Amino acid sequence: MKQKQIRGLHRDLGYFYIGLIIAFAFSGILMNHREVWKPEKYTIETRQIQLQLPAQELISEKYIDKLKEEIEIDDKLRRFNIKEGKLKVSFEKNDVEIDMKTGAGEVVSFIKTPFISQTMKLHKNTSNWWIYYGDVFGLSLIVIAVTGAIMIPAGKFTFKKRGWKLALAGLIFPLIFLFLLA
Repeated sequence: MKQKQIRGLHRDLGYFYIGLIIAFAFSGILMNHREVWKPEKYTIETRQIQLQLPAQELISEKYIDKLKEEIEIDDKLRRFNIKEGKLKVSFEKNDVEIDMKTGAGEVVSFIKTPFISQTMKLHKNTSNWWIYYGDVFGLSLIVIAVTGAIMIPAGKFTFKKRGWKLALAGLIFPLIFLFLLA
């Protein structure tokens, strides 16, 4: 490829993906801190409940449907599990947590944060078309990185003279994090 073609490819892919790069960066920051900020949703009501729960082996989807009526939730079930002695039920707009021994629990009702919750879906979406679009995006980012590295033809700031050291440092940092700190 000629220098002019490399620059053109780099520029055009950069322009095409600039919105997606910004959206992914924004939603990625939110995803990194989702346990602290809870940016995807905000609580509108919290109420305490007291119930008599059956034995753990009797808790099924059918039981959860009855529980929904008992605690006055009109919502679609997402999932439920029993972990560390607590029944945790997740609905579209409510989360329920009940202590299996005491029956004491809490219902947290929430609303999805407009725009932010939709943006965060960029990182969570698993539909086939989005996966393939994400693959094309990933390959395009590789092309943008490579064309950016070889775009400068001569001088002291070329990839060959200086850029490879920075690229290597940029690669080593996440590897150190993955293998030593994670």
